[in-house]
Amino acid sequence: MIIDTHCHLASRQFDQSRREIYVRHAAEAGIDRMITLGACMDDWKENLSWARQFPGTVFCALGIHPDDAHGAPENWAEKLTAAAETVPLAAIGETGLDYFHPVPEGWETADFHRRQQELLEEHFELAARLGLNIVLHTRDRKGSRSFEDALAIAGNHAGRVRPVFHCFIGDTAQAARIFDRLDGMVSFTGVATFKNAPVVAETARWCPEDRIMLETDSPYLSPEPLRGRMNEPAHLIHTARFIAAARGMELEEFARLTTRNAGTFYNLRQQ
Repeated sequence: MIIDTHCHLASRQFDQSRREIYVRHAAEAGIDRMITLGACMDDWKENLSWARQFPGTVFCALGIHPDDAHGAPENWAEKLTAAAETVPLAAIGETGLDYFHPVPEGWETADFHRRQQELLEEHFELAARLGLNIVLHTRDRKGSRSFEDALAIAGNHAGRVRPVFHCFIGDTAQAARIFDRLDGMVSFTGVATFKNAPVVAETARWCPEDRIMLETDSPYLSPEPLRGRMNEPAHLIHTARFIAAARGMELEEFARLTTRNAGTFYNLRQQ
């Protein structure tokens, strides 16, 4: 069985009246557990309700996406902790740095990126207090500045909080820095199956066995041969098959190692 380590089940693209159907589709495809990410304060409640409805199958992580950094109140960490009192969290996140999207109206680029960096530091501090790991988003319009800045911030907390760089699209050299400097992880989406993303496929092929996880990032990034459709956790099987084949492994063997990695990183064995 396989764990979808990153999906957004509270997204409006998911029909919330069909929750049982999405979970059944996943189980039929061999995806027995999934972690839903709350990336803004407005969707924390809905993500937590998924975890309550499907205990042992759906787990939850909460954070604030960098695109929403300007709207985070000073007491956001206290609100997050209170929101999760009835549901043990699997991690803190999704959070990180996003230098791809335009900055909000009224903000200068440098100031908004600095606010994102401050918020990311706050997420790391919260994760350390709660004894949880952290899920990072990085994205640039060009270059790799967000990755470099996130790597530096994560380095401030090395040994206390382990990061996973989700939807990883970097090369092997970048991945090695995550592993060596931070004891971190990477997770791969359907992007690894895209014909125009050979670097991602090569990194997934190369990645050490104890550092790799799988995710859909659904409802986004459906893998081949479903590219262009709305994604859901069941579609992770296509990514798993592709990467397993690229690594010269049987699907069952690859599923076992990624499930072991996810269970350890997200502490699922004790939930």
